[in-house]
Amino acid sequence: MQTIDVGGRVRTFTLVTPPGGEFARLLLVFHGSTQRGEVFRKFTGNAFDEIAGTAVAYLDGFRGNWNDARKGSRFPARVHDIDDVAFAEAVVKRVADGRETYAAGYSNGGGMVIRLLHERPDLIAGAAIVAAQQPMPDNLLVPGLPVVPKPVVIFHGTKDRIVPYQGGEMAHWAQLAFRVGGGMLSAPETAAYFAGRNGITTAPVETALPRRSGPPVTRIDHRQDGCAPVTLYAVHGGGHTVPGPKASPVLMGRTATDVLTVPAMVDFFAFTVLS
Repeated sequence: MQTIDVGGRVRTFTLVTPPGGEFARLLLVFHGSTQRGEVFRKFTGNAFDEIAGTAVAYLDGFRGNWNDARKGSRFPARVHDIDDVAFAEAVVKRVADGRETYAAGYSNGGGMVIRLLHERPDLIAGAAIVAAQQPMPDNLLVPGLPVVPKPVVIFHGTKDRIVPYQGGEMAHWAQLAFRVGGGMLSAPETAAYFAGRNGITTAPVETALPRRSGPPVTRIDHRQDGCAPVTLYAVHGGGHTVPGPKASPVLMGRTATDVLTVPAMVDFFAFTVLS
């Protein structure tokens, strides 16, 4: 675990580098509510560690949470006005050394990635969002900032009981349990929102992916020449989970195993390997 001073507050993160220490890019990973970076690393079966040529920084939230993009947040990070954007910037400055940086986040961590896309798009070259959605305009903490197009890939289960695929308010029990509220766009609306920010005006293309095991998946692509792409992987019957080889606890719902988050990210961002 590494420490870094951010505005007089000591923050921590776990840094994983490829064998030999050489890397072409940095990936910031933001965990979900009540987790820590190392817990999320195990939660996903260390899958992000396997991205060739990539250093992965698993950041630790304040008391297990992030000061994300939602006005309706009552997480400790919001109550104590924790500057998680400055934390991300500090890690980028220390580790990336001018290399491209990407961000991936799950649930509350996905909301933190959404905040970076709006507030500090200069820090990242692209974003992956898992089980999180764009806040509705009256619930967006950082509106009115200049738009900088970025490629965005999204993963969301249609049976997510915590962050409903169809958007709107979280269930009352979830608002109480996770101390966050406010309206959210649906997962398809979230993809369309970022496509619009990227200047894409063509209709999305939906593709049903081959199914071998686990819930079926539809890929929804927003693509147009000259524009940064946006893709949504809709996991039919999937829960509040990270698609990958390691299934989440049963209470979180079904996990997609045909489409894996990390290989899909690598393909979407066209990551190259150091020669």
